[in-house]
Amino acid sequence: MDYQMLVLDLDGTLTNSKKELTEPTRQALLHIQENGKKVVLASGRPINGVLPLAEKLELQKYGSYILSFNGARITQCSTGKTVYNKTLPHEVIEPIYRFIRNFPGLDIISYDADTIISGIAPNEYTQKEAFINKMKVRLVDDFPSALSFPVNKLLIPGEPTVLKTCMSQLKAQYHSFLNIYRSEPFFLEIMPQHIDKAYSLQKLLNSIGLTAEQMICCGDGYNDVSMIEYAGLGVAMENAQSIVKDSADFITRSNDEDGILHVIQTFMQ
Repeated sequence: MDYQMLVLDLDGTLTNSKKELTEPTRQALLHIQENGKKVVLASGRPINGVLPLAEKLELQKYGSYILSFNGARITQCSTGKTVYNKTLPHEVIEPIYRFIRNFPGLDIISYDADTIISGIAPNEYTQKEAFINKMKVRLVDDFPSALSFPVNKLLIPGEPTVLKTCMSQLKAQYHSFLNIYRSEPFFLEIMPQHIDKAYSLQKLLNSIGLTAEQMICCGDGYNDVSMIEYAGLGVAMENAQSIVKDSADFITRSNDEDGILHVIQTFMQ
């Protein structure tokens, strides 16, 4: 199959356990773009958390794409144009915020242009999100009022056992118009209804005249399963969660062994 698009999760997939992009992988991704292939960085991160990697891979030069907020927004890097954008119903923000305050140790966060907005109190997982995205945390007194702009997602960072209880209750109340799931044991995602990486990639493919059969998707986490199942070739990293491996057509090397380079060498050269 002549694959025309390579879609990459970031943490645990494109970057190694030190959150680094290795030079052999970077050079291979530049090479396939020089040959007309498109690269999509598909992440739960906000767009500013993806931009440093996008710049290293020269996505702007080659007209490739960023899929941020787990698919709630797609941006074409060469033009800065938003290809797709889906936001949360604003009226759910305050009741969810008040609900989360009942659970000890949880925080609720969202993102503006350059900061992570914390609504309760930054915990160790809030700080982890800040480290991943290289963004500062800003604690606000009135979280709902601070989110006076269109919001693509909310994130609840906290202890996994507490999040599990919280998630089941939120799903029972909001399942009909929100997508709620854990991207990591310590991150609970609150997303617009139906939004996941596969749904948004379908929108992107339709806009540029490609099919899912022409696409390779690579990932390691639960929020990558939808795109791995949707792709013509779904790839799980060796370090992936078991549910991801079960969904994949191919298991590549781990993120600490240049697993993405192995995919490129095997299927795109």
